Amino acid sequence: MPPSASNPDAPRNAFPDVAAAFDNVAVAFEGVAILDAVTASVPRGGCTAVVGPNGAGKTTLLMALLGQVPFQGNVRIAPLPDGRPPRIGYVPQRLQFDRGLPLTAGDFLVMGTQRSPLWWGTRAHHRDAARELLRAVKAEPLERRRLGALSGGELQRVLLALALQRNPDLLVLDEPAAGVDVQGGYLFCELLERLRRERGFTELMVSHDLGTVAHHATHVILLNRRAVAEGSPGAVLTPPNLMAVFGAHMGLLDAHGLAHSRLPCCQPKEGAP
Repeated sequence: MPPSASNPDAPRNAFPDVAAAFDNVAVAFEGVAILDAVTASVPRGGCTAVVGPNGAGKTTLLMALLGQVPFQGNVRIAPLPDGRPPRIGYVPQRLQFDRGLPLTAGDFLVMGTQRSPLWWGTRAHHRDAARELLRAVKAEPLERRRLGALSGGELQRVLLALALQRNPDLLVLDEPAAGVDVQGGYLFCELLERLRRERGFTELMVSHDLGTVAHHATHVILLNRRAVAEGSPGAVLTPPNLMAVFGAHMGLLDAHGLAHSRLPCCQPKEGAP
């Protein structure tokens, strides 16, 4: 059995500047190593981006944090400064559902708070709360749109609104801009940055867009089954580090060693860890 992904009994000031930490985390599926002795940290209050090629174990690292895969080593989720365990929100890369369902975006959000079935009607305060969440992610016009008719970018905003429903202290996102064009990805990350500053949560996201990471992240974990480098974007996204991880496919770099475009070798693949 894996060790617990959280440690609510940790001393209150054990990790004053760290929201989460990975200590020698290893994951293997059917004898194949997915993560190998990963040690890295997620600074409190910032935006930490996990980057690396396909098969590097980025999503698996998030799943270990959320306690969804067995692992060796230790994953520590630090208590808040006042000693309370943090609330965690999660935005998946994709949502599997029947797109023919007669379910609106507003109904979808109401389901997260209302205990009675939707066909019994929805209470006004639940509907108002859902509308407020959509407004927070700049998606209020989607309230009456059928969930299955939403574009990839629109659905990601609804999933973000659902994650914010818990008022998270730690927000975990797996490829939040997947299926969104480059401009849409930048706008989504700008929205996340504003929400993070307003609400004070720590952000941990997997991303394949190094340009967006360089512009928005405050901390980067460069992963290829092991943590190859960790630190500020400028210190981590350097030509030597990127060449070591991505090889000849790392794309064009500017004078600062930051990628101009999405890397072909980092495009998300169905079922890739």
